[in-house]
Amino acid sequence: MEGRSGHGGVESPDSVPLVGRQDVLHAFDEALDATAADSFRFLALVGEPGAGKTRLLTELWNAADARKLGILAGRAAEFEQEMPFGAVVDALDDHLEEHIGDLSPTTVRLLAPVFPALSAALHDGEHTGLHDGPRPNEATHAEPRPSPAGAAPDNTPVARYQLYRAVRHLLEQVAAPSGLVLILDDVHWADDATIELLDHLVRHPPRASVLIALAYRPAQASARLAALVQASLQAVGGSRLPVRPLTQDEVAELLGPGVSGTRCRELYKASGGNPFYLEALARTREPLAAGDTEGELPPAVRAALQLELSGLSPEAQLIAQSAAVAADEFTPMLAAAAAQVSEQEALAALDELVARDIVRPRAERFRFRHPLVRHAAYRSAAAGWRLAAHGRIATYLTEIGAPAAVRARHLERSGRVGDRNAIATLVEAARAFATQAPTTAAHWLQSALSLMPTTGAAAEADGTADDPALPSRLELMMELARVQTVGGHLTEGRETARNVLRMLPPDDYERRARAARLAALMERQLGRPHEARALLLDELRRMPDPRSPAAVPLRMRLVAERMMRIDFRAAQAVLDLMPDNSEDWEPSLKLAVAAVRPMPALAAGRVQDAIRYLEAADRLTNAAPDEHLAEWMDAIAWLCWAETFMGQFHNAADRFQRAVAIARSTGQLYIVTNLMAGLARAHGMLGRLEEAAAAAEESVEEARLLNSGQQLVFALTQQSLVTGWSGDNGTALRHAEEAIEVGAGVGEWWGSMARYAHATALLGLGRPDEAAEAFERAVSGPLDQRTQLSISEMMAGVEAARGRADAAARWVKRTEHLIIPGLDAHNALARLARAHALQPTDAAQAAREALAAAETFEEAGHRIDVGRARLRAGQAHAEAGDRTAARAQLRLAAEIFSGCGARALHAQVVREQRRLGVRVPAKGSKGGRNSRLPGGLSKREYEVASLVVEGCTNSQIADRLYVSIRTVETHLSHIFAKFGVSSRVGVVNALTRGTAEPGAPGTD
Repeated sequence: MEGRSGHGGVESPDSVPLVGRQDVLHAFDEALDATAADSFRFLALVGEPGAGKTRLLTELWNAADARKLGILAGRAAEFEQEMPFGAVVDALDDHLEEHIGDLSPTTVRLLAPVFPALSAALHDGEHTGLHDGPRPNEATHAEPRPSPAGAAPDNTPVARYQLYRAVRHLLEQVAAPSGLVLILDDVHWADDATIELLDHLVRHPPRASVLIALAYRPAQASARLAALVQASLQAVGGSRLPVRPLTQDEVAELLGPGVSGTRCRELYKASGGNPFYLEALARTREPLAAGDTEGELPPAVRAALQLELSGLSPEAQLIAQSAAVAADEFTPMLAAAAAQVSEQEALAALDELVARDIVRPRAERFRFRHPLVRHAAYRSAAAGWRLAAHGRIATYLTEIGAPAAVRARHLERSGRVGDRNAIATLVEAARAFATQAPTTAAHWLQSALSLMPTTGAAAEADGTADDPALPSRLELMMELARVQTVGGHLTEGRETARNVLRMLPPDDYERRARAARLAALMERQLGRPHEARALLLDELRRMPDPRSPAAVPLRMRLVAERMMRIDFRAAQAVLDLMPDNSEDWEPSLKLAVAAVRPMPALAAGRVQDAIRYLEAADRLTNAAPDEHLAEWMDAIAWLCWAETFMGQFHNAADRFQRAVAIARSTGQLYIVTNLMAGLARAHGMLGRLEEAAAAAEESVEEARLLNSGQQLVFALTQQSLVTGWSGDNGTALRHAEEAIEVGAGVGEWWGSMARYAHATALLGLGRPDEAAEAFERAVSGPLDQRTQLSISEMMAGVEAARGRADAAARWVKRTEHLIIPGLDAHNALARLARAHALQPTDAAQAAREALAAAETFEEAGHRIDVGRARLRAGQAHAEAGDRTAARAQLRLAAEIFSGCGARALHAQVVREQRRLGVRVPAKGSKGGRNSRLPGGLSKREYEVASLVVEGCTNSQIADRLYVSIRTVETHLSHIFAKFGVSSRVGVVNALTRGTAEPGAPGTD
């Protein structure tokens, strides 16, 4: 397999020998050997412009090719820096044809907005084969094929985390079976989305033999790129390889014996040992002078390149400048359009450019021999001419039906104020990539705004200053604020929303409310709750009618702010000022108010009111179309959490999943982290720990992309709790410590929840003294009653185990104040606390209390709590001398924990069973858990494996079992490990053999 540009995709003059660099070549060999041995590796070449990074990447290519590894190569381009995922598309897109059949329809849909080849295949309804001819949508491609697929990418928003995971899966497919080396050059010019993708791949490496090698200039590297490389050193044992200047002896070796010593010294001094500078200077016999770098190039090198370009014929100079304006990789027709000459004239000029080694052919396309040569050609053209050339290219691309994203970069450079077509194209391009590459989308929206006419504030406010066919300036600014938020640029998003407020007339209450609500939300995400509340109250004071429909969104946001601080009385006071409905309300507004009413009522202990409110909200949301819910995602989130706090985890899980789907489909990714964290909690309490772990991981990834401390703490807290339930308390502790280190949430519920998770992890690690101190810190902050009751229950057990009966009794006493009449599953924690405290003194009564708690948990479906209660009952029965009852309860607890995947709790039960003389087979031995299923598979793993045998894709399995694709992947990795296979074919063979063996389901 080869990269898009073929073997020469990593540019380097074949005639130039490689001298020195032995340290880098040795690192290449080590990384390639590790990759060939089925490992992931990451290399970063770091050096100044012209230092020889690209030449070294050619050596990497050759070494990989000698080891029969697959190779793909792409590069970012200086004048296409805003193109989403440009370097990755450059490397992969031409080679997706052979892999489309290996990808599920879901994966193809995720990747299609980014990869033109998949977009074309998806549009044509094919998963086998691509169209002939040019690709329909690529940053560096000159002539996209005019077709619907060549229009803007699919506008359905795709969460970046889902997209990045799909790319990882794609790399795994491409890497099979021989391995893959992915080479990305000039990554300092890559857009933010590319860097985010690489960061994801470093933190979640492909499960295949993959080496990612990139090259970049340190002075031009973004902070994100530098952080990515640093993270790779720790996460995957990555290597940062500096590419230093050549020594004087190496320069002499490179130039060869035909160059005199005096000339060698002169060239070395002028070039500073930089190979590209050396090559450029060696092409001229003009006197040389070293000097400070001025901009991109030292004066001597710049002069040498200008001399080289000036030696061309006027026709060749024109085409060189036109090509530099056009694209990193261009066709003759695109250069001809920029130069306003015929294609034949362009071809003749290109022959001269190739002969002079200014450009190099790539099949039917061309590239400059080095990015610095293109830079010099671009800068040699007059600024006014460049502007006009960009305009001519944009016109040509429009005529052939190129995608908005390809046209946008030329229009932003050539568009004039009031240019309707340019504004519309920039907006179209921004919307196409609003969720996949929000930083780029924001850039294009800002460009569109810069082209809109500037008029009076009143005209801007009502939109009369703008073309009626286009969005108004204010609408675009609101859109910009949302895109900036999705991209993690929360400060910029807040400022944009505040600018909208400044532009709006004081009496435009409805639009001011929308802008204020968005700005307050950004303040909240930035960890500035006081500023958020002040902003909301400020706008409310402006309104003459505090009960008007325009005031409701602000009051709703104010309710949410109060509830985050567990100030439910204040939240209720705000709600008391709002009716349930009004004649002038939209239907969605009635739904939103209903959604936030249950939580304050529950916190006040008005359980019957909370249940009544919950039922009313349930009816409204179930009957409402998705677009109504989409307008009030923050209110829907509180409804989901209210169901969670009331112990209705089944309903909560279903509603969380619907809310996540709506949030993603409408691009409201700011709320996805919150929703996925809640889904993880609901799944965890129901004992679906694998689903919970997948949801928690996704929540954390979305939070990192959003760059919000609040959301990251939310996500890490749930990830810590789920990981602890699963038995990996060391990792759970690290998640909780990171949540606390983020420093967000002090004095609010989510900050206290992080401390609760921290204490729980310490307890799981067998560090009760530290856990007790951590629980005390957590309970001193604002916490919901369910969590407070959970802390009291666990601390009662800790103190009883330490023989401190009085302390245990105090915690039990505390549970009495946390009981909520009518919420039996909630209150059962108090009974379990009494069981802990009673066991040392009245074991029989302790067993009865634990059994009563277990039955209540069982009825509510709280599987983890059922198992814990039965574990306590078994221990208490054993203490009371009833070994038969003890064994029965411990057996039930072991089955629950085994089915849930709660490894640490299961191990604790096994220890108790063995103390009672129960022979428990070691894990994986014959007769152990799930011995009736082939390979020791769990019930869910067996279901997944059976669907693999049926030929289902991961996407189809996810649909059939109502789980996420990530969960299916997790199950498959476990199945592969248990069967000792590495492919789906191996699963089919193993399961086919296993189901014929005695004891397999259906054989006895």
